Amino acid sequence: MNINEKEQQFKTYLAEIDYYREALMLIHWDMRTKIPNKGVEQRSEVAGFLGEKIHQLQTSNQMEEFIGELKHRSEDPILVKTLEVCEEELERNKQIPHPLYKEFMITQTKAEAIWQQAREDADFNLFQPYLKKLVDYNRDFASYWGYEDNIYDALLHKFEPGVTVETLDHVFPDLRKSLLSLLEKVQASAVKPDPSLVQFHFPKQDQASFTEQLLKQMGYDFQSGRLDETVHPFAITLSLSDVRLTTRYDEKDFRMAVFGTIHEGGHGLYEQNIDPRLVRTPLATGASMGIHESQSLLWENFIARSYPFWQKNYDLFLRYAPHTFQNVELEAFYQAINEVKPSFIRIEADELTYPLHIMIRYELEKALINKEITVEDLPHLWNEKMKDYLGIVPSTDREGVLQDIHWAGGDFGYFPSYALGYMYAAQIHHTLSQTLDVENLVQTGDLTPIKDWLGKSIHQYGKMKKPLEILTDVTKESLNPDYLIQYLQKKYGAIYQF
Repeated sequence: MNINEKEQQFKTYLAEIDYYREALMLIHWDMRTKIPNKGVEQRSEVAGFLGEKIHQLQTSNQMEEFIGELKHRSEDPILVKTLEVCEEELERNKQIPHPLYKEFMITQTKAEAIWQQAREDADFNLFQPYLKKLVDYNRDFASYWGYEDNIYDALLHKFEPGVTVETLDHVFPDLRKSLLSLLEKVQASAVKPDPSLVQFHFPKQDQASFTEQLLKQMGYDFQSGRLDETVHPFAITLSLSDVRLTTRYDEKDFRMAVFGTIHEGGHGLYEQNIDPRLVRTPLATGASMGIHESQSLLWENFIARSYPFWQKNYDLFLRYAPHTFQNVELEAFYQAINEVKPSFIRIEADELTYPLHIMIRYELEKALINKEITVEDLPHLWNEKMKDYLGIVPSTDREGVLQDIHWAGGDFGYFPSYALGYMYAAQIHHTLSQTLDVENLVQTGDLTPIKDWLGKSIHQYGKMKKPLEILTDVTKESLNPDYLIQYLQKKYGAIYQF
């Protein structure tokens, strides 16, 4: 068989894997948005079957044969990178028994449904036995994958290749110190934005209509996606032509849906603008969760929370908002939506305190995986860290340890990506601002050049490049947290006049 025929066989094999993946993603979307409670048990078995099937195909003798025959012969750069990614996946996962992976998928799918109920009831005990199983699975997987210094490194690698516990333990303490210093200045300031100005009742449907207009302004393609409601907002990619967003509405505070939807829209734009040549390969996704978060946070914070953005969109906002907003001046509105105040819920946190939420979760995850604490310890340790970092203590597990879906999804090693993504975003935004007149573009509502620049610089590559490679290619330097601190210092120094 000649090389062209073998390459075509490999592409057909990859497509089969992707068919199962797409079906599994549709199941995950449905279970987080539409499924009736009694459907969870049987649907979990389907998810387990599909997950096991994908695992089998990724680690099969056939996959090993394709890699062996093609990796030194193929001259197609996309195929060469695909083979590299497939080989790493094979080497990491071939030691994991297929039945164990199937058990994990079933448990994970059930756990998400149980988490939703536990969160609603504010009852950690309901979720605890599922979480214990998921922690054990992750420890087992990390042992199979292997690591050098810290078992948690094996989990970090899944979401942020190249980043280790050593990296985070070096960067996070300095970042925390800088953030707490800024927070002290904010709290000491005599200038206090009035959040009550933006907390009038705002009907859900009107919020939905407004946020859809903002997504269209960003360039999100509704012909290749949709927006739905869920408990915990997420974006999910079935295919590059079917990238779905979800949001959560609070009729007492529109900020939840508006900024949450823009955040997920940033994820959606990334996926919708990956090079179509990568379709049906494992490269048709983001470089890492940190790079993904850099895109969503760039849109949510650096664009949508800026004054120029609301100079352009405030009249549009008032068109959809209740009459009670009509007497709120733009300047007061801008300050109110940018109030800095320690809060319990991560996805509702202001820009300045947001990374502190991530550090809390990182420290707990790392300790949990390293068997320094137990699952039973989590609720009270969570509350202690909230008090230590933010000076507040949750009154229930709903606003504490149960607020995020990630642990229910078995995604240990994910949370640091949020803080890394925020630092990436600040660095990328700095470079973007040196290339384009971002402030003027945002003020005039012409966001297409920004979308196109991000598409050309980052999105199109999918997983063709490693995350730190993208960062250095775009910004011409390695990770530099100073850009985030400088951004926050400038913005909140102006708002709080310090």
